[in-house]
Amino acid sequence: MALVAGVDSSTQSCKVVVVDTATGAEVRSGRALHPEGTEVDPGAWWEALRSALEAAGGLADDVDALAVAGQQHGMVLLGRDGRVLRDALLWNDTRSAGAAQDLIGEFGADELVARTGLVPVASFTGTKVRWVRHAEPDAVPAIAAVALPHDWLTWRLRGFGPEGESPLGPVLEELVTDRSDASGTGYWSPATGGYDLALFEDILGRPAREAQGDGATASGDGTEVILPRVLPAEAVAGTVHSSFLASETHRIVLGAGAGDNAGAALGLGAEEGDVVVSLGTSGTVFAVAPKPVADSTGAVAGFADASGLFLPLVATLNAARVLSSVAGILGVDHDGFAGLAREAAPGADGVVLVPYFEGERTPNLPTAKASFHNLSIASSTRANLARAAIEGMLCGLADALDAVRATGVEPRHLLLIGGAAQNGAVQEVAAQVFDLPVRIPAPGEYVARGAAVQAAWALTGSRPRWTVDTVKDQAPDHRPVIREQYAAAVGSVTF
Repeated sequence: MALVAGVDSSTQSCKVVVVDTATGAEVRSGRALHPEGTEVDPGAWWEALRSALEAAGGLADDVDALAVAGQQHGMVLLGRDGRVLRDALLWNDTRSAGAAQDLIGEFGADELVARTGLVPVASFTGTKVRWVRHAEPDAVPAIAAVALPHDWLTWRLRGFGPEGESPLGPVLEELVTDRSDASGTGYWSPATGGYDLALFEDILGRPAREAQGDGATASGDGTEVILPRVLPAEAVAGTVHSSFLASETHRIVLGAGAGDNAGAALGLGAEEGDVVVSLGTSGTVFAVAPKPVADSTGAVAGFADASGLFLPLVATLNAARVLSSVAGILGVDHDGFAGLAREAAPGADGVVLVPYFEGERTPNLPTAKASFHNLSIASSTRANLARAAIEGMLCGLADALDAVRATGVEPRHLLLIGGAAQNGAVQEVAAQVFDLPVRIPAPGEYVARGAAVQAAWALTGSRPRWTVDTVKDQAPDHRPVIREQYAAAVGSVTF
């Protein structure tokens, strides 16, 4: 049995799945935690990766390929000696919000969208690079390379790293990434498929170039910052260094890697016409599209995917925790919450929850608060409150789907994933809120599985089409009143 390994190096943890290359069946897995916080020493990711690989049986002789999918947007700054210059700033570190506004003020949203597919927000790598320029100017001259989390881990697996601490040393020319993760930086263009080097220089105040790779030696006078070479989806990034293998004669091919959402799309087997709604701590809506998307409102991020297509995406702050918050108010567990919600009719007798418990990212309302609307003596029941919580959460994501559609994307099917998607009441209400057929795939580590897809692709030269198990196909039951009530409630609130 030929096996491949997929890695999901997320904000919270590192997960590894080892699967059968032919069928995609999981053979073994491993997991290790990451430190909490929005600023993390990348060395912790490296140790967690090695621990998770060990828990998954190690890089044994039966594993023929591996790829790493990772949290997007994280900023890893490297010096010329290959050492990390400062703790990495993660996607959820918001100190660069002012830098995002500065870039919009300097260039205008329309120009930035045309050049990168994105309107800057605090999450993106480019805004973090700009923040460093102004907040930590003494660090700027020492920056020799800027990488993303999955780029850095792939580089380390190949044997590169800090001088004196890695088999092959600090060969920055060997840094690689993929188009999906590059598209989240804010200085790479999905439309052209290349870095906007002039924009990067405006962001940091120093010139940059793309790494040459392929055994190239350093060129130039050292003033240029190196950005990872961007590989296509099926590319071989190199091989795992023999010092990390159970047998020094074994060879493990490395795939290019991917950003986490693009990895999930690969793991789900999503294709053009599919839209994925993920109900995790945050909520995301993304679609596989044939052309790059440019949304000057900033609602939709025009990312690339990990298959050669594009991945327009909307992110919201409020998803599964909306349900757990209201369940806590009602004093019930998840099953009890679902039971209450099923007692109420669609529309919850007019009760609406505007679900901005943590402010909101899309729409951009960072100081907004959640609120119940249209409560009366008759409608103020526990069942209606539970139902309104589910409807409010899903209406926010339906608005996100509308934003994706407004860019010209025409979705045909909806895949509902994430922890909250396994709630039976959520499944039923989703069929009433969204006007698309709803499929609920079986729970799984889809980001890691997507990385495994990429590993198999790099190994065999063709993208595998593994079967994804389905828990349920929810028949369409569209009830327009739910979104009509929600729109009226949101429109009545002053944020």
